Amino acid sequence: MLGNFIYYNPTKLYFGDDAQKHLAEALRPFGKTVMLAYGSGSIKRNGVYDDVMAALKEAGKSVVELSGVMPNPTVEKMEEGVAAVRANNVDFILAVGGGSTIDYAKAVSVAAGYDGDAWRHFWVEQADPAPGQKIVPVGAVLTMAGTGSEMNGGSVITDTATKMKIGKVFGENVMPSFAVLNPRYTFSVPQRQMVAGIFDIMSHIMEQYFSGDDDSTSDYLAEGLMRSVVASSRAAVKDPMNYEARSNIMWSATWALNTLIGKGKTQDWEVHMLGHAISAITDATHGMTLAAVSPAYYRHIMGYALDRFARFAHYVWDIPTEGKSDEQLASEGLFALSDWIKEIGAASGLRELGVTEELIEPIAKATLISDSGYHTLDFAEVVDILKESL
Repeated sequence: MLGNFIYYNPTKLYFGDDAQKHLAEALRPFGKTVMLAYGSGSIKRNGVYDDVMAALKEAGKSVVELSGVMPNPTVEKMEEGVAAVRANNVDFILAVGGGSTIDYAKAVSVAAGYDGDAWRHFWVEQADPAPGQKIVPVGAVLTMAGTGSEMNGGSVITDTATKMKIGKVFGENVMPSFAVLNPRYTFSVPQRQMVAGIFDIMSHIMEQYFSGDDDSTSDYLAEGLMRSVVASSRAAVKDPMNYEARSNIMWSATWALNTLIGKGKTQDWEVHMLGHAISAITDATHGMTLAAVSPAYYRHIMGYALDRFARFAHYVWDIPTEGKSDEQLASEGLFALSDWIKEIGAASGLRELGVTEELIEPIAKATLISDSGYHTLDFAEVVDILKESL
């Protein structure tokens, strides 16, 4: 296993079908005023809001509510949250929802303590908070599995004016202090959103797996997680109320992107760069954008790492190796990936997401280029991949 690294993750997890019973206990060490951030209000219909408010009352907190956090949170919404934090002297931000809401809470937690253009400084310029800058602590109650945002420092924000969607990975001081993971809280998520989350998990693992060429423990962990995601997704699509499947999906999502399997890896995040550009232009669901472009992207770079793609075919998809070249195995593995995308109901093409030929060039121009994978794309290659993904 190559590289030198430090591994530390400060997020405390409460997992299981009674995880919410620990919320009041988790909240007590923090200050009096809590900003409760959530989305469109589904948590009020499924009972999660009542559970959370009961815990906040038990912990003796004053609550400032901020609703309406959208699936691709915007700079404008972030600024609304910053204003609320400052006006109410908020001590703690509790995000209740999926990855977008948690990403949003982390963005506000950092931006509220910065005197300047936070979007440009932290996202466009990729700066880190200065030593001593105030960061409002964050906690999470997860209601949709996918992003892993509950146990990492990532925060993706969209600037609607420039059509740019950019992720910033902050350090341990921005990671949630705790996260409550009750798989039953994900049961009310519509099936399409569940599937989008499932592919987001798979993509997180693949983008770390398809890099490096050493014998890495991280890759063995990644293969096990991918096998679990595939098996659990099939069970969950057949029966969305299957607790075992949904709990495995939730746990895999957390471990897919809590920085563990990325240790010792260079990591290729080009699929996410493509997906972010598509979402910025069309507002399409994040996980679906990843599903739509992954097969074409991986076919494009497959020849630069045939042995890794052959390994993916054998160890993730159980494709026999006897009598086959690495190229044959690699191709079969990507066909298996495409078949699985269709099987679970994820997007198998960009047209499903409203992308037309006329949008290809604007999306390509909005795509950031990652240089840490097996091959660095140029603009023409980005265009070709998007066209193939239609």
